[in-house]
Amino acid sequence: MAKTEVILTHNIVGLGGESDQVKVAAGYARNFLYPQGLAIPLTGANKRRLEVLKQRRAEREAHDLNTMTELAKSLAKLICVVTVKTGEDGKMFGTVTPGMIADQLKTQFDVSLDKRKVHLEHPIRVLGEHDVELRLHADVVTKLKVRVESSTPLPAPEPAPAAAPKKEEQKTEKRGRRTEGGEKAGKAEGDKPHGDRGHRPHRSERPARGGERPPRSDKAPKAEKTGKTQKAE
Repeated sequence: MAKTEVILTHNIVGLGGESDQVKVAAGYARNFLYPQGLAIPLTGANKRRLEVLKQRRAEREAHDLNTMTELAKSLAKLICVVTVKTGEDGKMFGTVTPGMIADQLKTQFDVSLDKRKVHLEHPIRVLGEHDVELRLHADVVTKLKVRVESSTPLPAPEPAPAAAPKKEEQKTEKRGRRTEGGEKAGKAEGDKPHGDRGHRPHRSERPARGGERPPRSDKAPKAEKTGKTQKAE
């Protein structure tokens, strides 16, 4: 396949930046690069444009560096949530990919980021928070916090039934109550003097108010009822 040397006028990922001189297939240059204005043939006349292209490239790279630096500061403060499907045991189906993270950045924060700039050292296979490295620029690398959540939340654990008290503890508690009741009763009886227990003075022994009362005279015998007298007659 014939090759031809061209001067790139725009940055082409995987091929080079503006002002770079590269060799490509002649058909690729003729059918794509030249019509799209992405490259020009390497000729004596076109070489004079190299300085202009180099200056434009330096300005573009400086702008990209500033833009990615500011973007890195913003992304470091965000938490990107990725929702995945899980089983009943909470295990994920599959893994979280760089494309999924890039899509969620676009959906949640309107940040357009090439998925190739999302670098995963190890596949994400578990729920929770993970720190993901973003290689935004050759001189700009930052961390993005990614929270992986399940679309099917796990069922809440049922509360354990309260354990019934053991028989020995119940018996001990009943004995303690009986003993406590007996001690209270004993204390109540012990407070009374033994000589006065159950003894009440007779009315004749009580002192009269305001001085001594004269003894009561014997009452006259009651007369028998009239009815009884008439029967006897």
